Amino acid sequence: MDGLQLSEFGKALLFLLGGFVFAAGALIVPSLIAPRRPNAEKLTSYECGEEPEGSAWVRFNVRFYVMGLMFLVFDVELLVLFPWAVVYADPALLAAAPGWGLFALIEAFVFIAILAIGLAWIWQRGDIDWIRPTPRTTVIQTAIPDSAYAEYNRGQKELATRV
Repeated sequence: MDGLQLSEFGKALLFLLGGFVFAAGALIVPSLIAPRRPNAEKLTSYECGEEPEGSAWVRFNVRFYVMGLMFLVFDVELLVLFPWAVVYADPALLAAAPGWGLFALIEAFVFIAILAIGLAWIWQRGDIDWIRPTPRTTVIQTAIPDSAYAEYNRGQKELATRV
């Protein structure tokens, strides 16, 4: 029995070593046989055939992260629900524990409801909208005329220029 387990572990070890040798060979052999003829054109960075301009450090739109996180959340949801559906579709399991099927169904609906509430909240905030609508400005009616605000702002600018 021990010899059988050792041979199975030996097969796994040989498989891993073979994979490592193959991967290392795929990286080393081209560097040994590839021609090396560097020139100015080959040493430039490639950016879709265009000469790169400016810095690569640009601001990245946060909405890309929101979309990526939403994809991960719903992808993980599928990873959780698929095995759940496969296990609880087994008639032998449902026959062994009659109340377990209803409990599992309610549990799945609660899980989906939590995700749906999160999706509705993100949707309501406008985080899913790729092109956000222009913000609406609130107009407040006061007894103070707009000219008084304009005059006050002019005075603040004059003070700022003096300092």
